[in-house]
Amino acid sequence: MKFEDIYQFFSNPPPFYLNQELAVCYVLAVLSEGESYGTELIQRLEKDYPTYRLSDTVLYSALKFLEEAGAITGYWKKVEGRGRPRRMYQIRSDWQNRAQELAAFWYNYRTKSPNLVHS
Repeated sequence: MKFEDIYQFFSNPPPFYLNQELAVCYVLAVLSEGESYGTELIQRLEKDYPTYRLSDTVLYSALKFLEEAGAITGYWKKVEGRGRPRRMYQIRSDWQNRAQELAAFWYNYRTKSPNLVHS
């Protein structure tokens, strides 16, 4: 290690990968705005919050958790120009209030994170 490495680390820090708790709250925050699908959730996080990443494993674990809890529903949607259907997710109507409460954890977390680039 050299001092140059330290400066490089802080000028261009590595991305932070969301854990399952943050992923659940992030997913609910996005789905509160409308339906979405897995790849879009990952791409949107990277675009809106460049210092954060979401692995496929953690994302699909969070989606499975939310589906099993009855918070969201998933359905297959055929997309024109795409070979296979896409799995879309949306918040169940009876979960809207609780989803907003959990989404607030994400909004609060991201505004308090010291190294986060805000959008």
